[in-house]
Parts: sequence; structure tokens; C-alpha cells
Amino acid sequence: MHKDPFIFAQLVQFMNRSKFNRIVAKYSGDKYVKSFSCWNQLLTMMFGQLTNRESLRDLIMATEAHSGKLYHLGLGKSVTRSNLSKANEQRDYRIFENFAFYMIEQARQKRQVDIFKLGGSVYAFDSTTIDLCLAVFDWAKFRSAKGGIKMHTLYDIETHIPAFVHITTASVYDSKAMPHIPLEEGAYYVFDRGYNDFANLYRIHIIGACFVIRAKSSLKYRVLSWKRRMPECVLSDSIIEFTIYKSSRVYPDKLRRVVYLDKETDVTYTYLTNDLTSSALVIANLYKNRWRVELFFKWVKQHLKIKKF
Repeated sequence: MHKDPFIFAQLVQFMNRSKFNRIVAKYSGDKYVKSFSCWNQLLTMMFGQLTNRESLRDLIMATEAHSGKLYHLGLGKSVTRSNLSKANEQRDYRIFENFAFYMIEQARQKRQVDIFKLGGSVYAFDSTTIDLCLAVFDWAKFRSAKGGIKMHTLYDIETHIPAFVHITTASVYDSKAMPHIPLEEGAYYVFDRGYNDFANLYRIHIIGACFVIRAKSSLKYRVLSWKRRMPECVLSDSIIEFTIYKSSRVYPDKLRRVVYLDKETDVTYTYLTNDLTSSALVIANLYKNRWRVELFFKWVKQHLKIKKF
């Protein structure tokens, strides 16, 4: 007779039930609830994700097939599709969002490493689009016959774990999500070309953090000084200031402009950063590692059932 706990129940043991209950109490999630609590809802949705269920109907059929094991799996009593749908629609999403951020922070602490030796965390910030059915999610209109959301993600490059996720409709420009980034003093933030918002970049600068961003070709600037002896593949390393009034007004300080030739792809990259001391090769390597967030998005869409709804 099998007496060991199921694998799903073993995974659940890593989750802090007391912390979750405090969050539920904060938002009155279980008020007037008799049997299907927020904890049961969380585990049911986790079970559906880990077993590759593609719909609520599919999930309910799977739980009914394991009705004799639900207690030992930690799911509690069986739930109907209508009750699960109502719970997903009516319960406060902040309960699960706050608990997710708590679990993310716990995972990051256990995987904390210092690969780049820069004295702070290194993040890449980017977004990916997830398609939605416009007939169901009419609030997420993206194009004339298409709906979608954007998952703006702050990805910890060193631990390979997302540190922050912000959801908007797909019509929101990438740079509009920058004010929501939780900033840390001494950290590094790496951006692609779509985030050339110098007001938000200056906000990173004034708190004592650093950024690396790929510059646009239309950038207007004046060179104040440049280095004459540069490492291999570094074509230019200079200190600049903006000549356009709007850019110089929102970012009044000096910036560093690094031009780097990637020999593997034979592509020339131009970076802007407020780090005036690190090697140009370190700046180029930071941007090169930004690709890890793209690999994370690829993994999410291949292995989790959230490529589309």
C-alpha cells in the first residue's frame, strides 16, 4: 500500500501557508467562504498548470478523475467548474500577486550569486505579448480584431529568476511601464532600444543605480571627452551630453557612449550608460546578458500554459 505523500503534496510543503493566510486575511479573501478557500483555489490552479490542463472544464475533469486523492493532494473537496470560475473572477487578485512576489523573493535569496562582481544586483527589463480572445477580454483591445496583454518583467540575470512582473494591455508602449520598476540603490538595469525614456533613466541615476541601454541611431549629442586606448572590439568610448533641449532638460547630467563590435555576429552596438568607471567590455557584456530575459519568455511560452488565453 502506498503511504508516501504524493509529489504534488511534497511541492506544496515548500510554500509558506502561514504567510498566505495572513495575506488572505488582509484582503478578506475567505470571508463567508464555507469550503473552497483561497488556499484550495491556489492549489487547484497550480494542479491545472502542472498537469497541462488547457481549460477550466479540462481541469475539473482531471480533479474528478482523482477525487479519491484530493485530500492527500491538499486540494480539499472537489469543486465545480462554476464555483472555480466564480472564485477566479470575484476574489481579489492581490492575494495571489503578493504571495507570488513573496515566493519569488524567497527563491532569489536561495540562488543569490555575484557573477558580475559589481556590488549590486543586475536586472534586465523587457516585455512579451500574450494573446487574448477579444470577444471575451474586450478591455484588452490591441488591434481591430485582436486582444492581448503585455507582461513587463524585471529579470534578475544572476539568479535567473524574475524579480517583478507588471501586466498591462498590449497597446501600452514599453517605456510607459518604466515608472513601475522597483529601484534599488547600487543595482544595474539593462534595457533594449525601446526604453529610451531619459526622464525615467534619470530617475534611476539619481537614486544611485546604474543603467545600460542600447542607443537609438537618431541620438543628438556632443562629445565632451573620449578614451584613446580601448580594448579589442571597442570602437569608441566617450563622455557625452545631449544637445536637444528636451533630452538635456530631463537628463541634465553626463552620459557615457560605448560603441562595440560583436565579432560573432559582425554587428555594431551603441550603448548609453551612467556608469563612467567600469570597463567598456563590462558594459558590452551586461547588455549581451540581457538576452536571458528573452530566453525566459521563450521558456514561459513553451512550458507554461500562458502563451495565449
